[in-house]
Amino acid sequence: QVQLQESGPGLVKPSQTLSLTCTVSGGSITTPYHYCNWIRQSPEKGLEWMGAIGYSGNILYSPGLKSRAAISRDTSKNQITLQLSSVTPEDRAVYYCAAQLRGPFSDFESWGQGTQVIVSS
Repeated sequence: QVQLQESGPGLVKPSQTLSLTCTVSGGSITTPYHYCNWIRQSPEKGLEWMGAIGYSGNILYSPGLKSRAAISRDTSKNQITLQLSSVTPEDRAVYYCAAQLRGPFSDFESWGQGTQVIVSS
């Protein structure tokens, strides 16, 4: 069973870049049709899909975040990362990574526990 664990700083200052890591276990991020997604949740916006990286390394972004978000992976560590630049207090949310095992249009079958991010000076 694929398991995911998010990690990163809980507090980031405005205008800085947020960097989060998702460590995947129980399966390889290069397994065909596996996609790892970044999703965040806030009281104001609800659940918001941010982007994903596929098993072949292709990357998908939400149009609204594409200019600030960067997703990458380290296959040797079985990790994916999210960098979000120029953060503002509106980026305060719980950030999740979630796995799709049957392509980018399939259900999110595994979720990490989430990591809270606060943007404040």
